[in-house]
Amino acid sequence: MSEQSTDLRETVRQRYAAAAAKVTEGGAVCCGPQPVEVDENFGSTLYAADERDALPDEAVAASLGCGNPTAVAELHEGERVLDLGSGGGIDVLLSARRVGPTGKAYGVDMTDEMLALALANAEKAGATNVEFLKGTIEAIPLPANTIDVVISNCVINLSVDKPAVFAETFRVLKPGGRLGVSDVVADDTLTPGQRAERGDYVGCIAGALSFSEYRQGLEAAGFTDVEITPTHPVADGMHSAIVRAVKPAGTADTDDSSATAACCGVSACCTPDEQAADPSTTVAEAKAASGCGCQN
Repeated sequence: MSEQSTDLRETVRQRYAAAAAKVTEGGAVCCGPQPVEVDENFGSTLYAADERDALPDEAVAASLGCGNPTAVAELHEGERVLDLGSGGGIDVLLSARRVGPTGKAYGVDMTDEMLALALANAEKAGATNVEFLKGTIEAIPLPANTIDVVISNCVINLSVDKPAVFAETFRVLKPGGRLGVSDVVADDTLTPGQRAERGDYVGCIAGALSFSEYRQGLEAAGFTDVEITPTHPVADGMHSAIVRAVKPAGTADTDDSSATAACCGVSACCTPDEQAADPSTTVAEAKAASGCGCQN
């Protein structure tokens, strides 16, 4: 990774760590947690009132997204869903309610402060079918071919290596699995420089792909049936959009090197042998079965 990319990732991490701290500190005072986004184009106002009311205030307040991916991902009972860049956990908790006790919702995030907030929110919500993993969306800490649906809310545009995100998303999805995300997308006529003029990187603007770049990136990773539908403008020539795609049935990814990397810093818990009995077993479940006891 280049020095510039490393700096950008650290800037993103710091911004989201500060957002988590703001919510946590706000919850300790009389007035409760304050929303970290007040712009009508971003944040919790993009969720229905009944969805917000069913979740802890801290999960709602920490929402930084540009859409509501759980409303368009068509989640079903018993499915496994993964949220890329899960933040305070709002989309994981909503997904967990949709997939029910026979399903499971995972969240992956690189920010310790957000992970701590998400775990606290899951406990407050009484959610038992959720798991939060520390990692980056360019190297997802889950085995290949284990997830039914991947969602994300205005996070892919923040990645410094979007081809890796698309490749990793494709890897962890089961054959026939699907992608349903909200993200910021730019008009094809806007150059990267013009996008940067409309907003900074951590503000989800400068790093956005164009419509054609997004489509080409997903197709290059192997996805089919790519649909990109703008929902509302967030800047001149920039849009919040719903992005859908499918991993073709019959396509299996056998490279599981990311999944066998260290989990929670305990690499002994993540060997292929522990998953051999059941290829659909996740890293976390293999750890639990082996008695590693690592909690995320």
